[in-house]
Amino acid sequence: MQLSVIIVNYRASAYIVDCIKSAMQFPSWQTFEWIVVDNESNDGSRQTITQQFPFVKWIEMGYNAGFARANNEGIRQSEAEVVLLLNPDTIVTNDAIGRCLAKFKQTNHVACGVQLLYKDGSTQISGSHFMKGGINHLLPLPYWGALLKIFAKLVGAKKPSIEVAADEEQVDWVSGAFLMVKKSALEKAGLMDEDFFLYGEEVEWCSRLGEVGALYLYGGISMVHLLGEIIKDAAEKKDKTYENLFDKKGLQYIVSNHLRIRKQYGVGWYFFQLLNYTLGVPVFLVGSFFDNLLHAKNPLGSMGKVVGLAKNVAVVWRLTPTILRNKPHFYKML
Repeated sequence: MQLSVIIVNYRASAYIVDCIKSAMQFPSWQTFEWIVVDNESNDGSRQTITQQFPFVKWIEMGYNAGFARANNEGIRQSEAEVVLLLNPDTIVTNDAIGRCLAKFKQTNHVACGVQLLYKDGSTQISGSHFMKGGINHLLPLPYWGALLKIFAKLVGAKKPSIEVAADEEQVDWVSGAFLMVKKSALEKAGLMDEDFFLYGEEVEWCSRLGEVGALYLYGGISMVHLLGEIIKDAAEKKDKTYENLFDKKGLQYIVSNHLRIRKQYGVGWYFFQLLNYTLGVPVFLVGSFFDNLLHAKNPLGSMGKVVGLAKNVAVVWRLTPTILRNKPHFYKML
């Protein structure tokens, strides 16, 4: 096998069926090892997938292990020297996997990705450059994030995210929806950090992979990613973005990003982030009050979201002693 394709499943069998079917349109699929790692879906996923695709290697985690732990187990049980972490909600077009692998093998790059597209063909963020201290994670904060965006424009800061990639573009991290890695790099970088449940894990992993070699996006190769569909369904929420910081999904996002910043940038930047999030609560309260008043709405109409953000920030403060110790701990919030 030239490549081991690893797909993590949590009640996403319909998406995985469509994903594998799309790959089977191209002869290259026969040279891949197909691995599905199940996070205790308990919904008949195994029967649905293996009956249609008996060549799939099925791995049971036995609990909802999240993204990092499930992919790590897939990597451990894989046979090829190159692995591809592939989201269930992806559709392979124009032999994207085979073409990416052929190009990747001819380079000294340690990891790569392709140009991800929405269903309508428009481009989506496929990778990014790091911003010192991960300060871009402050941008979703209501009102406070908007002020930071204005300040960033005034000082001429460049956007870190790559939405339209060049034919070959070096990046600091690649989207975990399609992340191809050479196992030779893992001997030095290690596997993904299993403290993470969801969000931020591939970013932290890429920071270690980047110490071994270069990471690239291949913009001339593209495929469809139905962004956010899996977590939307799993969390039983309509929202597919990373802008909602007010519910349990938002809590997972906030905790994981603070954890990543602690691991990648240290204690000082961790507290910088947390203090900004704490400040973001009263800014949200005051900003929403006057914003609603200006638009002839209930001045306290956003109070539920303000309380939700405050509760999520309080959880991070409660977890801070554990995060600072940086000892193994499973930060599962969902």
